[in-house]
Amino acid sequence: MAEDFILQIQHISKSFPGVKALDDVSINIRPGTVHALMGENGAGKSSLMKCLFGIYEPDSGEIILDGKPVRFNDSRQALDAGISMIHQELLSIPYRSVMENLWLGRYPSRGAGPFKFVDHKRMYRNTVELFKKLNMEIDPRIWVGKLSVSKTQSLEIAKAVSYNAKVIIMDEPTSSLTEHEVSQLFEIIRRLRGEGVAIIYISHKIEEILTISDDVSIMRDGRHVGTYQAESLTTSLIIKYMVGRDLSSRFPPKDNVPGKVLLKVEALTSPHGGSFKDVSFSVRRGEILGIGGLVGAQRTELVEALFGLRSVESGHIYIDGQEVTIKNPTQAKSHKMALLTEERRATGIIPMLSVKENMLLANLKRYIGPLGLINEKQGENDALKNIQALKVKTPSAKNKIRDLSGGNQQKVLFARWLLTQPDILILDEPTRGIDVSAKYEIYTIIIDLARQGKSIIMISSEMPELLGISDRIMVMCAGRVTGILEGREADQEKIMRLAAQFM
Repeated sequence: MAEDFILQIQHISKSFPGVKALDDVSINIRPGTVHALMGENGAGKSSLMKCLFGIYEPDSGEIILDGKPVRFNDSRQALDAGISMIHQELLSIPYRSVMENLWLGRYPSRGAGPFKFVDHKRMYRNTVELFKKLNMEIDPRIWVGKLSVSKTQSLEIAKAVSYNAKVIIMDEPTSSLTEHEVSQLFEIIRRLRGEGVAIIYISHKIEEILTISDDVSIMRDGRHVGTYQAESLTTSLIIKYMVGRDLSSRFPPKDNVPGKVLLKVEALTSPHGGSFKDVSFSVRRGEILGIGGLVGAQRTELVEALFGLRSVESGHIYIDGQEVTIKNPTQAKSHKMALLTEERRATGIIPMLSVKENMLLANLKRYIGPLGLINEKQGENDALKNIQALKVKTPSAKNKIRDLSGGNQQKVLFARWLLTQPDILILDEPTRGIDVSAKYEIYTIIIDLARQGKSIIMISSEMPELLGISDRIMVMCAGRVTGILEGREADQEKIMRLAAQFM
């Protein structure tokens, strides 16, 4: 019955040029529950939530909140009605303080008329009280740009909770959080659920969904497949409903055979030992070297230094037995290295450019003719080949990359570096925010590249991923290598012991 639901999404449809994002979707949300929303990238999850939050206007259908039909022209109206949202993309303003970001558009004030001023003292007190309630430790006065990605994500969570909403949408809220911060978030969710708040929780992490959810709605190709009680689901069932078929194995078979050492690193140390110190390892041709470790292990800092994005105080890098100097990415590319960065939105995509333009960006010289003109036809052909090979869901290569789902954006970035034909491919969290089916496709590409003799370095915070496709796993803690395990000998316990060795 209608009175059993705080929110009813009825027969919502939404189309964009060349694609139908939502096709007659109906989902009902009960108060005081966590309602998970799952599906592959491009299934329509985020589009549906943007229709609910007033960012998109649905072509047809109805939204009923507290028994009354509502239509929001913008997110401000949705917030005023009691719906808040944690966006998948971090939307903070880096050059303003934490508390200014938190209360943006609703600053506490004092005085009246032309003598009305922002009450910074009250804003600080309100921020401290909110963080204390949520068990978060963030300095209210620090600029957001100085926060880590995980702290910035925590700030977005606090902001959504601060509206005292009836419904909170959480779109991939744990994608950048540490394990401790995930536990904190789950405690916040349980408390909100106990207060009667409805949580709509979008995530690709099936283990999380089964842990925190009451109900699970699954979408596929813009349609609602079904809604199920979480306790009745298993990982296999969820994957089957999401992809429309059985996915018997999470990882493709490995048939790459590592050969001779291609990359050798000796005693690499960052300036003043401030990040990583005395790091030594090697990678063979045709090998997938996984890098594991907890947040703060300095894995990203290490690979960025290898690619010339960070300075190095001492140490040696050898490629094919020859010592090389890499002080910038141009030099790294000249040695046939490529780096897929951790944060695709901050350091990857150019949102206002097309899929094709983003894909060709790292290899423009290839398409410039003798007169300095770009060979558009060749670029178009290469882009289309990679769209097909990586199964990028886009109406055309000319569509803006910002209109693609997160997973499809990641595939475009993957294609960008494959077009440079690297011998050494460094992947920093290559499947973050990607669904299980797309992950399988990425794993297949990685293993195929290794089979071709490429050397792969892959950072991953997902233990099954590290164990599933790595030939060897190098574990770091506090900027040092604490151990290197052969893939067949590695297990979660050994990795965790090494990851916490200096802690």
